[in-house]
Amino acid sequence: MPSSRPSVRPGEQPIDRRALVDRHRIRRDAVDPRAPLQVGNGEFALTVDATGLQTFPESHPAAGRDPSAPGSLLGTQSQWGWHSTPRDPEPGIEEAVRTYTTPRGELPYVDLSGRTSTTGPDDGTAEELWLRGNPHRLMLGWIGLAPRTAGRTAWGPEDLQVHEQVHDLWTGIISSEVTLAGVRLSIRTAVHPHRDAVAVEITSAGAEPPALALRFPHGSEAWGNAARWVEDGHITRLQGRDADPRIRRVLDTTQYTVTPRSDGVLVAEQPEAHCVLLHPADHGPGGTWRLALTFDDGDDGDGSGSARPGAASTAPAPAEVFAASARGWEEFWSTGGVVDLSESTDPRAAELERRIVLSQQLTAINCAGSTPPQETGLMVNSWRGKFHLEMHWWHAAHFPVWGRPELLARSMDWYREILPRARATAEAQHARGARWPKQVGPEGRESPSDIGPFLIWQQPHPIHLAELLRRSGHPGVVEELGEVVEATAEFMVDHLAPDGAGHALSPPLIPAQECYGDVKTELTDPTFELASWWWTLRLAEEWRERRGAAPSEELRRARERLPAPAERDGVYAAVRHPVLDRREDHPSVLGALGVTPSTPLVDPSTMARTLDDVLADWQWETTWGWDYPMMAMTATRVGRPDLAVETLLRDAEKNTMLSTGHAWQAEGLPTYLPANGGLLIAVALMAAGWDGSADAPGFPDGFVVRHEGIAPLPE
Repeated sequence: MPSSRPSVRPGEQPIDRRALVDRHRIRRDAVDPRAPLQVGNGEFALTVDATGLQTFPESHPAAGRDPSAPGSLLGTQSQWGWHSTPRDPEPGIEEAVRTYTTPRGELPYVDLSGRTSTTGPDDGTAEELWLRGNPHRLMLGWIGLAPRTAGRTAWGPEDLQVHEQVHDLWTGIISSEVTLAGVRLSIRTAVHPHRDAVAVEITSAGAEPPALALRFPHGSEAWGNAARWVEDGHITRLQGRDADPRIRRVLDTTQYTVTPRSDGVLVAEQPEAHCVLLHPADHGPGGTWRLALTFDDGDDGDGSGSARPGAASTAPAPAEVFAASARGWEEFWSTGGVVDLSESTDPRAAELERRIVLSQQLTAINCAGSTPPQETGLMVNSWRGKFHLEMHWWHAAHFPVWGRPELLARSMDWYREILPRARATAEAQHARGARWPKQVGPEGRESPSDIGPFLIWQQPHPIHLAELLRRSGHPGVVEELGEVVEATAEFMVDHLAPDGAGHALSPPLIPAQECYGDVKTELTDPTFELASWWWTLRLAEEWRERRGAAPSEELRRARERLPAPAERDGVYAAVRHPVLDRREDHPSVLGALGVTPSTPLVDPSTMARTLDDVLADWQWETTWGWDYPMMAMTATRVGRPDLAVETLLRDAEKNTMLSTGHAWQAEGLPTYLPANGGLLIAVALMAAGWDGSADAPGFPDGFVVRHEGIAPLPE
């Protein structure tokens, strides 16, 4: 958890952080199908229904791309839980490589012979589809209440009456009051901040407590449903059922262990191949039962292995999990950044403050792990659980700016791990340095796609993220990430078109505004990417100096070769092409000033007109959740605080944040963490500004903005 202490401006009383967070604790008295609650720690998370567990997964369906086989939002997922479907021989990435003509010669790209789809199955060869589907993130198991009545194995939603459910954000503990099959139950749920362990406390009124049922699915190559409920092809083995039971899971080469630990003697049974029942021995009517379940990917057979560095060798007791959750979340909220809007008179302030608090909690749970997160976090799969590197900035750039740099630093190590693979991609494309993939699993292999391998806006992100970490004062950043920055810049330089080509960024490429994918062999010089290229190449020069290297004339010349973005009718065009101004998808042209700090390539007054032009007639139903923070950042940079708040809270389907703070996008993306991380980086700019700016440059009259622990962004 964070160690940085908040700063308070002279003459101000510290913000009452407990009161701020408590204002936005989540309370409900009914099932909300789209918005289940979630507990987790960045590496491991559990999403729960009204019982505080996963008793009724059908109450929270996730349609994904196949409505005939829906999954559930009630995920139990981790950063380490991955599986690949065995195939002999296993396809290599060369199965999807195709050659494209570029100004730098004939270059290979990991293409897809068919097409990707956002509404149905992908099209391609069997080998390409295997590469897209593997590895896939696992649903580690459902944990639900189960009857102890002979002959009955499950309850139905009709047996449930919800009285109250409260998520106490200050402690991270969910308390659920329900009546289930006529029995009143009080249930508390929490996840340990440093262990992949969940604790449950069940108090029953006048009846023996129910059992816990652990149900384990196979892995799935489906786009969004991580669970495949079949008996064959995987093993669930209950070990030591009489004392210290453990559940060993084997799915081909993937193995993990679930270790229960109860306050008293525990009874473990395995009535089905992939179901284990747990209940206390000799527990009479009434009273309280506590149980902790630790999930480990260690392979030593004793349940003590762990994917978490420095984790203890024994499973924690339930009381330890609850106490650690309370300590960890109190430390989280007591340190780092905070924004208080309670003194504002603008009626939008309360909703914005709610989104800020809930987004901090959700990104800590879903976006602060040892690998970049998937767009739907640790709640439910999208794109088979793989993560998208162009989204890493949106998920996690806010952490160092909000005084929590270690939550970003965890996943930055992954770039160093896959650096050899990224260097190999660059070499194949006749370039030095590292070309970063787009859609990947933890092994870092690019997924075949007719879009992803042609995107370039993720290339500068490691430099941008590393610089935000450095500015935060996080120790050892220049030494640890210097090679990543250097390799990134080398590829960016070599990716430029030869002198005299009339442009700098050459086809084939697809800009962040992905609707241009059908003309990827024609496009040049997307505006956002040009500005980002200029700014991060300048950073690479500064990083060379910090590492004690000689100044690079090559980097300076590369920046000088970058042309100003194309303009038409007094506004910036998305790409340098005379007939391709499209008004759909991401309005990423605005990212050239906002997401990207000031550069000589972009004129603020022209960008202000571009913002007005976008707001005038964009197809809002085609946008996505991070577009609204992007617009707010641009509005802030060009001196339009009225538009900053207006765009950040714009009433649009893709800008909806549910009662939990999850950003609903569509049936296939029921939550979208880039919107939460984007909101936080936008609010940081709006509140703390940039180097040399006034305070709160993104808030209009009617807002009283008190903030602590948030650093200005680069100028």
